[in-house]
Amino acid sequence: MELDKKSLQAFAARERVDFERTLQEFVEIPTVSSDPTRQRDIRRCADLAAQTIRDSGGEPSIIETGGFPIIHGRFDSGAEAPTLTVYNHLDVQPASRETEPWNTDPFTFTREGDRYLGRGTTDDKGPALTALWGIRAAREAGVPLNLRVLWELEEEIGSPNFEAAMAEHKRQLATDSVVVSDTIWVARNRPACPAGLRGLAGFELVLKTGETDQHSGTTGGAARNPMGELMQLVSEMYDARTGKVKIKGFYDDVEAPSKRELDEFRSSGFSVKKFKSDHLFKSLRTEDPMEVMKRIWATPTMEVHGVIGGYSGPGIKTIIPPYAAVKVSCRLVPKQDPKKILRLIRKFVQERNPDVELIEEAAMQPYKAPITGPLADAVKGAMKFAFDREPVFVREGGSIGAVISMERYLKCPVMFLGLSLPEHGYHAPNENYDWQQASGGMVAFAKYFEEVAAL
Repeated sequence: MELDKKSLQAFAARERVDFERTLQEFVEIPTVSSDPTRQRDIRRCADLAAQTIRDSGGEPSIIETGGFPIIHGRFDSGAEAPTLTVYNHLDVQPASRETEPWNTDPFTFTREGDRYLGRGTTDDKGPALTALWGIRAAREAGVPLNLRVLWELEEEIGSPNFEAAMAEHKRQLATDSVVVSDTIWVARNRPACPAGLRGLAGFELVLKTGETDQHSGTTGGAARNPMGELMQLVSEMYDARTGKVKIKGFYDDVEAPSKRELDEFRSSGFSVKKFKSDHLFKSLRTEDPMEVMKRIWATPTMEVHGVIGGYSGPGIKTIIPPYAAVKVSCRLVPKQDPKKILRLIRKFVQERNPDVELIEEAAMQPYKAPITGPLADAVKGAMKFAFDREPVFVREGGSIGAVISMERYLKCPVMFLGLSLPEHGYHAPNENYDWQQASGGMVAFAKYFEEVAAL
């Protein structure tokens, strides 16, 4: 018996109050994994997650790691049924109304009509709970599939302990496939299924040439200026106007998108005007739609995130600083290895300015998912069933470190069924989620579970 869309929509409508109450509980725990003062909040969220799984009819377990815990939930339907795991993360980016233009308190769940505001609503607590409610709908309908949830609390800091946990607990976490719900559509009217993730190689460049600030009149001309030297070094590493990286060998392993992928890009509904509006950009490096899509999905990058050092108060303080640092990262595409890229960058830095120290930060492998085969067909079918539009396969510009670890240790395919929209504000002030995506997502997940059970 096939799932009926009207019945699933009725389930979602019936469950709306409970879903929103639960999302509020999760959003109002500030699970900022990068903030050492939030460790108690992380533990509170792990306990809430376990209780939520229990309240949904599942069997929860909290897996301790070298850092923050992982929550695993089991929903069994029978020993003979296949097993499918849904991955999400429950930690969030920092947020402050004092330093960012939030219209509401970021850790107070605020409902405005069908829209939910608050840090974590779309990245990734809202999609995580949407998938859980999809599990509840599928179980209520008797879908013969053993379902699991795997919720991480370190994704926003690069999943530093996730891989070790996969290696240690792979028997407990065994599954036939994984579906990830932590990605973004191209536009509201065009469902998108990511078929790849960019990797990441982060690093910091540090230069110390003295002990204290010095008068630029007394010492200027003779003293080295670490801020100026790092600015020069960065400009030698990449062209900030075009984005082109100038380090030899950086592009050697880049795998260009296939003709089929480019055709999917063209039919994705991507709009440069909408992209600029969603992200509040005044201008871009290019206005060509295909070029923008290739740059954000299928091309490696180098970006400068912050500069430390010197004087940044009002007016000018005529000093030469003793210290400066620049925070940089590269997004990488399939076939590129973060370790190799960091070796190339380190060699380049040592040749150009041997006094600069390079400190390696987060590194994640890129990932390429299948766009053909039964699981890919099941994802597309479920999205069309729920949202009445044929989805397209694109690539995701961001990185999810856990994906590579799950593929490596669970030895199974990893697919994507994302629900967030560009206007939801991933990592941005006024992050939000909405009932249209949540209710449609519940239908899509329930249908996907049915499709996988039938394989």
